[in-house]
Amino acid sequence: MDLSQKQREYWKRNTRIICTLLIIWASVSLVAAIILAIPFSQVQFFGIPLSFWFAQQGSILTFLVLIFYYAKKMDKLDEEYDVQEVILTEEEGESK
Repeated sequence: MDLSQKQREYWKRNTRIICTLLIIWASVSLVAAIILAIPFSQVQFFGIPLSFWFAQQGSILTFLVLIFYYAKKMDKLDEEYDVQEVILTEEEGESK
């Protein structure tokens, strides 16, 4: 299957976004929760050591934020390359 230049550019930008977001998520999960666990354990966040919070809640919340960011960013990219999803709705005046 031969992809056009426009398709290759679209997928290149899409994979760049995905890789960037995965690096952010991995950084929060690895660096904040594991590598910096000892220094962060001295900092309290709502009565819990910050390192524990990052390990248990922070990486999950970060992942959720990144999902919504990705969806919004991809909507813009899809629109830019004219590949947005089509939402089928019933036209006015049409009967079932």
